[in-house]
Amino acid sequence: MRLVLAASLAIATLTAAPLVAQMAMPDALKGAGTPANVPAGTYAVEPNHTQVSFSVSHMGISPFTGTFHGGTGTLTVDPAKPNAASVTVTIPTASVITTAPKLTEELNSAEWLDTAKFPTATFKSTSVKTMGDGAEIAGTLTLHGVTKPVTLRARFFGTATNPMSKKPSVGFLGRIAIKRSDFGVTKYVPLVSDETVLVINAAFEKQ
Repeated sequence: MRLVLAASLAIATLTAAPLVAQMAMPDALKGAGTPANVPAGTYAVEPNHTQVSFSVSHMGISPFTGTFHGGTGTLTVDPAKPNAASVTVTIPTASVITTAPKLTEELNSAEWLDTAKFPTATFKSTSVKTMGDGAEIAGTLTLHGVTKPVTLRARFFGTATNPMSKKPSVGFLGRIAIKRSDFGVTKYVPLVSDETVLVINAAFEKQ
């Protein structure tokens, strides 16, 4: 699941009011600064602090989540022109991790993500519509060799100079809802839900 990570980039949100109720952050996780504090320019994904998770309904009993990491990509943004932002993020599908080692192995197989044949998932933005401190980012998600239009709902999280790298940095929260069958991943549908939610915690550093 190249996971929309690229989607995360799309989080070129930059403004100042709540996005959608379902995107609300716990108060304890508020970041620093405001969208207006983000230096204009091009940013690269900071892979060690960028995560993409997927959640599905497991047999109608409970949600189940796995995580991807190691993304790459770029975000171009100018707080004065938030709707002109663009983002592309690529995630290695073989980075998938779950709490069940056997399932993690199965997800890499040809019956699921077929990571040997389709080693990456990519989100590319096509347009950005800001709303408050959030944005709806239209784009394409390429997963399992299939490219489909998707909408990334993103929210600004925080911005500061990273004390380790000394680089201006910015972070976003993103969410994409898809039907995995649209991308040819049909194993166990509907026992394991077709509906899949991708959540992106994205960090970027200025280049």
